[in-house]
This record gives sequence, structure tokens and C-alpha cells, in this order.
Amino acid sequence: MRAEPVERWHLTLCFHGPDSIEDRTLALTGQLRGLRAPRLRIGGWGEFRGVLWAGIQYASPADELALRALALAAGADPERYTPHLTLLRFAGDRPEMSSLTTRLADYTGPWWTPAEVDLVRSDQTPRGPSYHSVARLALTG
Repeated sequence: MRAEPVERWHLTLCFHGPDSIEDRTLALTGQLRGLRAPRLRIGGWGEFRGVLWAGIQYASPADELALRALALAAGADPERYTPHLTLLRFAGDRPEMSSLTTRLADYTGPWWTPAEVDLVRSDQTPRGPSYHSVARLALTG
């Protein structure tokens, strides 16, 4: 198991796989332009596909709708979208993490409002993913 380095922390709106983000930048810019920034905080936890993650909480129902609108505009599947922050990655059997998940169960972070969406290309390296910004789009509100 390894912790995800802080410099790689992010809230994914949509993952496009091997598609070239550079080829999608113009379309995504148009789809995301003018959308409202949600007010969010970290809270709760979950796991899937070898990942332990922290959940996202919303300041209001309108903020949940705002984040979902961003994710949908980015191309996310609304039925499968789970906003989260990856904390740990593990290969093989899930390690025992009850002490960590017990502490995460009641944790809530400070509220924040993202100022922008960053369109990012992810390249695989021996040390894990390496992220490269392709475009930054300001959010409203």
C-alpha cells in the first residue's frame, strides 16, 4: 500500500482514459465555461479498485447539483460518478485499515470553493501517474 502524494491530490470530474485531452480541450472548454463553482469539503471515506478515498460533502443541495453539472459537462457518467480524493493505493489483497477508516469516518475538512477546473493529461510512470495541465478554466461564483 502507498499513500497518494499531496501534489497529486485532485477531485476528478471525468476520466477519459487513453483519449488525448489535447484533442478534447476546445469542446470541454465550451462545455465547462460559465458553470458555477460548488462549495465543498472532505468528509467520510470509501474504497474501490485498490483505492482508499475520502468523500466529498456539499454545503447545500445546490452545491451538489453544481458539482454534478461540472462532472456531466466534463463527460462523466451520472450513474457512476463518485466524487472523491484518493488517499491510498494498494495492490492485491486489501490491507487491514480499520484504525485509519475509523478515524476517517467522522472527519470533515474545512469548506472550500474551487476557483477553476484544470484539464489534465495523466501519463503513467514507474512512480505512478504524472499529471500535466493542458488548460485551466475559471468557474463562476
